[in-house]
Amino acid sequence: MSIAYVAARAAAFRPAYEDSTMHITFADEAPVFDGDDLAIHFAALVDGDPVVCSITAEALEDHFGAASPREDDLLDAYARGAARIRAVCAEALDDNGGQPVVLRSGLFRVAGMEPD
Repeated sequence: MSIAYVAARAAAFRPAYEDSTMHITFADEAPVFDGDDLAIHFAALVDGDPVVCSITAEALEDHFGAASPREDDLLDAYARGAARIRAVCAEALDDNGGQPVVLRSGLFRVAGMEPD
């Protein structure tokens, strides 16, 4: 996913997370499967700058019920867990100053990142 593509889709982004020290939004567009890295990529805007973020197949299997690392299973799991994935991603983006994030399984077990 190119930065130009992410920037072009900026108008479709959802409202910011209020708890962040930065203005963080997420696209409503479909996430992208990356078979080489076994990950799902999705777009964020941080203070108006496009950032490509990812979640690993392992995280989707461990925490969101993906049955396998196949594209369809990962995309279904991402769709089911999108709200939590975005919330954890926003927290990680806020913590790292808005740099690209790869959400790995262990991050979802970190204190403060588990679901309510």
